[in-house]
Amino acid sequence: MQHCNNNRSCSSEGTLFSVLYNFHIIKLIPAAIALILLCASYANCSDTVLKIGGTGSALGSINLIAAFFEASQPDIKVKIYPSMSSSGGIKAVSEGSIDIGLSGRLLNVEEQKMGLSVFKYALSPFIPVAHTDVVISSLTTDEVINIYRGEKLAWPDGKRIRLILRPSHDSDTQIIRGISPEMGRAVDVAFSREGMLTAVTDQENADIIEKTPGTLGFCTLTQAITELRKLKILSYNGIPPSVNTLSSGRYPLSKPHFIVTRPEPAAAVRRFIEFLTSAEGKKIMEEAGNLIVVDTSGK
Repeated sequence: MQHCNNNRSCSSEGTLFSVLYNFHIIKLIPAAIALILLCASYANCSDTVLKIGGTGSALGSINLIAAFFEASQPDIKVKIYPSMSSSGGIKAVSEGSIDIGLSGRLLNVEEQKMGLSVFKYALSPFIPVAHTDVVISSLTTDEVINIYRGEKLAWPDGKRIRLILRPSHDSDTQIIRGISPEMGRAVDVAFSREGMLTAVTDQENADIIEKTPGTLGFCTLTQAITELRKLKILSYNGIPPSVNTLSSGRYPLSKPHFIVTRPEPAAAVRRFIEFLTSAEGKKIMEEAGNLIVVDTSGK
């Protein structure tokens, strides 16, 4: 399997290792790597190449699924492209460049005219993350609003807060806007402020937060876990993000992930989706920070 290079170390409220342990992902990653190497040792082990691409926030967990899928389907090789955004993945499916598109949002009006099939397969907690030098462990909605407005400029230890924005049209930005009308207005203010840092892709967003002291941004729990990101995961309104707190309704923020295919997908595509939604696939996805919510209505 051709996969993204996500060799990372993680921390959450000091270290992300505890998060990895809680999700048992530490057990999955070595197995996935072994499966990748096993398939790679057989140059001609696959007759069919299944091409997947789209939003960066879904790539890590899909890489894990693909590794286990290839082990059970030796006639299929999975090629996963680096982040090409939801829009890029949807367009690539419509043009026949890839077989499965990964989207972090519903299709827009123009994309709906393409006649594609779409279904939601998972939700991942959408989480505030910071550089590991940030001294706090939790943020409230009011604090996030004040940070976006520029009314709160420093952490409690006096270090400068460096907020990382995403493009205004990005699905992550829309999730933040949707927290409340007041939050939406605060996002508008943030985009009007001079000198703001903007990350184009999910991977660039995490890279900047890892490397830049004092930074704050948002990403999905599944990206932080599966890419082994060295990030400080913050609780939101006092609730720690997890699959369990999301499932129970205690944790309020999530990002949906959708699979997009052509109306009559090839057999390899159907087999991949069947594996993804199987009991084994669901277990892998949940341990990687996803709540499985298969919804074929496209909503």
